[in-house]
Amino acid sequence: MTDANTALHADAARPSRREQILLAAAQLFAERGSRAVGVDDVGAAVGVTGPAIYRHFASKDAMLAEMLLRISERLLEGGTARVAAAGDDPMAQLRTLIAFQVDFALDNPALITVHDRDLGSLADEDAAQVRWLQRRYVEVWVDVLGRVHPASDAATNRARAHAVFGLVNSTPHSAGRMPRRRTAALLAAMAEAAATA
Repeated sequence: MTDANTALHADAARPSRREQILLAAAQLFAERGSRAVGVDDVGAAVGVTGPAIYRHFASKDAMLAEMLLRISERLLEGGTARVAAAGDDPMAQLRTLIAFQVDFALDNPALITVHDRDLGSLADEDAAQVRWLQRRYVEVWVDVLGRVHPASDAATNRARAHAVFGLVNSTPHSAGRMPRRRTAALLAAMAEAAATA
């Protein structure tokens, strides 16, 4: 198990047992797909029996739901807080959002893969909650982009935001081929170019 996928734990140095289970599940789900991973596989990855997992989660689907809800909440909370801390300059707000998204993508590659592949596997209620949180996060971007591009409408700025997400969130497919600092700088520059086009 790697120390990546930081969005799943509150204290990176001391993840709780529940967080350790989520981290192991995220890695396994990313490697094999959630449907190909059993509770026993997740238990083995954290050094417990499969049935011990049920003390923390009712099912594998509950793990997937918490994983995707937690990262969606972290994105919304983190993005909102960073815009508020960036002051009144729209470009400063945009750059801090881009840096936040780049860090999230580089620190959580398995979660991005799981989200892309397994969001459709969630129960309808959980999927609706994830999508609601994600729409709110997109609107944080749309608001900032509206200040950067005052002549553009919301639909255009929403397209810009999704273009940035697509670019930045492609990193699970290429992460590790360059040093992290160079990767982050390249992604940030490309994202800024896309967002300001």
